[in-house]
Amino acid sequence: MSRRHYEIPPFTTLAVFEAAARHMSFKNAAQELSVTPGAVSHQIKALESELGTQLFLRQHRGVTLTKDGEALFETLASSFAQISQQVARIRQPSEDQAVTVGSTTAVAALWLSPTVIDFWRDHPETNVHQVTQDRPFTQGQNLDLFINYGPPESPALSQTPIYRDELVPVAAPQLAATLNGISLEALAQQRLIHLESALPAWTRWSEWFAGLGYDGKINQGSRVTSYSVALQFAQQGAGIALGWRRLVASLVDRGKLAVVSPHSLPAPHRFHLCGKPDANLSQGARALKSWLLDSASGNSG
Repeated sequence: MSRRHYEIPPFTTLAVFEAAARHMSFKNAAQELSVTPGAVSHQIKALESELGTQLFLRQHRGVTLTKDGEALFETLASSFAQISQQVARIRQPSEDQAVTVGSTTAVAALWLSPTVIDFWRDHPETNVHQVTQDRPFTQGQNLDLFINYGPPESPALSQTPIYRDELVPVAAPQLAATLNGISLEALAQQRLIHLESALPAWTRWSEWFAGLGYDGKINQGSRVTSYSVALQFAQQGAGIALGWRRLVASLVDRGKLAVVSPHSLPAPHRFHLCGKPDANLSQGARALKSWLLDSASGNSG
């Protein structure tokens, strides 16, 4: 007779595997679990031995999941999310209708926060917690939903395309008025505000110019690590920022920024609403998800 009620490996080895697969790194998993990378490697080898299959491909610069590894990770990530959600409900029953949603600081300020406020007015029984950060969100963070430019890295996350934006140069209105009709070559020599983003998919000036067929020299200008700061620089006349037309529409409407015509480029990626599968979302989270998608398509409220 089996010593286990459920025919599954020890929970410890499964938890270690889930962390390693989520991070795609034994080292980062070890940091999260407060153990050594050697301990993580030992647990993974023990799990592979018990299952009789290889879960990771060990490569010189890191690890990747095998097909069996991907399948197991997807199942574990979904199961752990359900366990986490149920434990949270038991610990804080009054927070059952709370929803946590994440985005970058700029997306929060320019679109998400105003949309959430409208949602609150229509759904006062649901508390919405916002998390902002200018680095990638991961499966391990305790979020119901988050806004991501491009698809998320984790295959276990649900992802719904929101919209594809248009990339245009933006500047203070007075500066923009002097530059309208400028050629790509001349625009490339203006003082540009470069965003050094931790988000790998975020489009840079170099990619924007290349997308329009210009491969010449580009002015180095100013460099910032926050899109909100880039827009503040542009509003003060300190240079030209790469604007997301829908995202900065409120600033343009209020006369804080103006589009430098005529060059524009469709964004390489769509914005996505990512997070737990709908079956694992609370009623409030599903309502917020629907509201955000309707708002992006112009149908909310």
